[in-house]
Amino acid sequence: MKASEIREKSIIELEKEEKELKAELFKLRFQHATSQLENPMKLNEIKKSIARVKTIMREKELKGMSK
Repeated sequence: MKASEIREKSIIELEKEEKELKAELFKLRFQHATSQLENPMKLNEIKKSIARVKTIMREKELKGMSK
């Protein structure tokens, strides 16, 4: 997911997205531990997506505080 797509979402949607990504990361880690993960790079993609969501949530939080 691109940062521009994430920025269009509200805080509530971002929190929901973060929970979904964390759940997916958990599943992927479990698959990786049991050697069933076909694409190990998917772990990195999910981690980066979580970081993007958290960063944009923080930006929105700081933007709201400055007003």
